[in-house]
Order: sequence, then C-alpha cells, then structure tokens
Amino acid sequence: MEDKIKKARDAIAKAYKIIVFTGAGISKESGVPTFREAGGLWEEFKAEDFATPEAFSRRPKEVWEWYRFRRDLARKVEPNPGHYAVARLEDARSDFMVATQNIDNLHTRAGSRNVIELHGNIMHSYCMKCGLLADESEAELPGEVPVCPREGCGGVMRPKVVWFGEQLDPDDLDRSYMFASEADCCLVIGTSGFVYPAAQIPFLAKRNDACVIEINPEPSGITQIADYFLQGPAAQITPQLLEENKYADGAD
Repeated sequence: MEDKIKKARDAIAKAYKIIVFTGAGISKESGVPTFREAGGLWEEFKAEDFATPEAFSRRPKEVWEWYRFRRDLARKVEPNPGHYAVARLEDARSDFMVATQNIDNLHTRAGSRNVIELHGNIMHSYCMKCGLLADESEAELPGEVPVCPREGCGGVMRPKVVWFGEQLDPDDLDRSYMFASEADCCLVIGTSGFVYPAAQIPFLAKRNDACVIEINPEPSGITQIADYFLQGPAAQITPQLLEENKYADGAD
C-alpha cells in the first residue's frame, strides 16, 4: 500500500487538470447515512415513498417532513479529514473540479469552491412555478409545504435534489463530462461506480489517458480501470495520500 500511495502521489504532482469524483462513502465517515448498503436508509424507507415526483404530488407534506429530517442530520455532522484534504488540494491547483453525487453540502463546508453537485443540494429548494432558488442552510422556509417567497408568485417549493425518475441537470452533467474528458488525473472516492450517468466520469477521464486513483473500502465498478486502488476508509486514506505534498501547479 505504501508504494502505491507514493506512486499515486507522484501522478497527482505531475497532473495539471484534476477532477475528484465522490460518492456516499466519503460522507458516511462524517455520520451521513448511506442508502444502498446494508443498514442504509432505503432498508427502512422505500424510495418511491419520498424521493419521486409522484410522491411529492400525492403527499407533499410527508415528503417535506422527510427532507427536513435529513437536513437536520446533515446540519449536525461535520466534514471529515477526507473532505478537508480534497479542499486543500484545490487550494493548490487552479484547474480543479469536484463532481459529487452527494447532496449533503459537506464539500462546500470543507472549503471546496468548484463543486458540481450532480444530484442536487439538500439545503436548497426551488419554486416549481418561477424557479426561484432558496438556500436554507441557516433557516427553513415557513409552512409545512413552503410556498415561493417571491411576491405574487405563490408557487410550491420543493427540495433541489434529483429524485428517482428525474434527469440530472444537463448543464452540470455536460460541465463535469467535459472537464473529465480533458483531465489528466481523476481521484475517485467513496462511490460504488454503478449509479449512472454520473459514474461515467472516471471512464471519460480514462479515455483521455488520465491516471485514475480510487479510494474505497471495497472494490467498485471503477476498480477495473483504476491505475491505483487504495483500499480503506476515505477519511484515513485521502489525507494520507495528499498530506505530504503541496501540489503546486505544474509540480514535477
């Protein structure tokens, strides 16, 4: 493992354009419940009960209760050393992107700036009538089913997350695909690699001959193309990988 980490460090140091692709595994270590693994939230709740447009149309009050519960969970947890290590790497690089499948806002709270939240942000809501975006990181909109605060609108607000059966934002997807296609290093952290279309990102980077470095407790759908598979928890391995270099632009 030590030798693989050293070689992966060297690849990062030589890279000019870096994309970091993250999934639920990096946030699990902050205490954010996962959904697909044993003991995850989907064992207790069915996705179609809360995370579909049809569920929101039928039972908006219950859906909002579910998302406020999840917001409370997200507010109580803190970014972990893996999130902070990614943010420090961005500080040292000008051509850098985080593309995350997580909706918990932890990358931004850790200090990352160029973040594409492919599946949305649980702290944000938008009006289904006029499109007004509201950031509720600090304070919730009033009402069991909030209505648009814009004067004269009266539209229904909904969480700004991608529900089952919905498409990812095409602009966000295009930006992340384009960046990955031009990257010379792709760091994959804590994702199963089976949720598409987001999981295409490392494969696009690999097509550009990028070095793919994966950090995961177990092999994933990405492992087959990884140049370096660093097995272990993200909060432990990511800082270990990144801590010894400042990774200034164009480092050799």
